[in-house]
Amino acid sequence: MLKDHGPYRVLVRDLPVKRRFEVPAERVAEWLRGMPMRDALDADIEAGSGAAELELYGDADGTTVFVAGEFDGHLAVACSRCIGPVDVAIHETLRVTFLPRHEMPADAEEEAEGGEGPEVTGEDLDLFPYDGDVVDLEPLLREQFVLAVPFAPLCAETCKGLCSQCGVDLNTDTCGCEKPIDPRLAVLKGLKIPS
Repeated sequence: MLKDHGPYRVLVRDLPVKRRFEVPAERVAEWLRGMPMRDALDADIEAGSGAAELELYGDADGTTVFVAGEFDGHLAVACSRCIGPVDVAIHETLRVTFLPRHEMPADAEEEAEGGEGPEVTGEDLDLFPYDGDVVDLEPLLREQFVLAVPFAPLCAETCKGLCSQCGVDLNTDTCGCEKPIDPRLAVLKGLKIPS
């Protein structure tokens, strides 16, 4: 590990290299902070963790860096119905290319920096920039967790969710709340029909 450069950085001059990169729960929590499906959970619930077994190698001219390997991990997010914890397993085969920042296609660089630039082509999707003689794998690893967060995760297909009136978890408790009347039909509630 490069002490001055962080745990996810590799010097280009050290290529080819095969390494294991561990992602601890604290780092996953940092990366997922601000995402509603994560922030809805109790802070004591571990955010997740992961590890990547990666091989890094360069091309003949030594500027293009190829990364190949496997990423396995998991993350915890809130169920979209009951806000209980949902464990999401992650398994991805990684095949990406790192280019010096000045050689990046303009559209791909804006996308890699999180900008809302023009649409990128399919071949640009797996491109990441690097600066100087250090390839930083953190954006690649962070992306694995962020993209794994489901839009509407469920703890179980049969999850009953929370009562919309009192907030009780209907999977574990019952409530005595009356079902609300549709406001469009409320005027008919007191209507008496003669027999």
